[in-house]
Amino acid sequence: MAVTIFVITGVVLALVLYVILIYNNFVRLKHNVSQAWSNIDVLLKQRHDELPKLVETCKQYMKHEREVLEKVTQARAAVGKAREAGDVAALGAAETRMRVGLANLFAVAENYPELRANENFQHLQNRISQLEAQIADRREYYNDSVNINNVRVEQFPDGIVARLFRFGLRPLLTFEESELKDVNVKALFNS
Repeated sequence: MAVTIFVITGVVLALVLYVILIYNNFVRLKHNVSQAWSNIDVLLKQRHDELPKLVETCKQYMKHEREVLEKVTQARAAVGKAREAGDVAALGAAETRMRVGLANLFAVAENYPELRANENFQHLQNRISQLEAQIADRREYYNDSVNINNVRVEQFPDGIVARLFRFGLRPLLTFEESELKDVNVKALFNS
């Protein structure tokens, strides 16, 4: 009888320790995803702060290109709104519009030699390009963290602990198909 109680106590204790281990892993995964999102958020904020300077510099030269500048400004506002709300899906769509707008802005700037020669424009263009590369890196880290979390949430027996303590699936940061399409290089040279 005493051996049976000892065995049952040992099994219950092992099960409790196993649940605690799984729970702690979910806490770590949750914080990894939050940290990855924070890394993206910091870079988006930095880019958000740099864009008005770029648009203002361009306005001095590109008086006939108002539509391009307005699209970048609108996309900037949409990214800021999605970022502040923590809406990953809306951020993906807004980021696509931002990237297209910036690509168009930099392409149109090629028609303005004085603008391209402007030291402030060159600095801002390089800074924003660096931020874009860093955002892409952080987006990859975020999606990796989310994927690890989501796999654990769906695995057995981790899924049981996840449902018990309300750890859920997290959304990936995805982009619209327009950003994933191949670039028409010929069209860029003909514009």
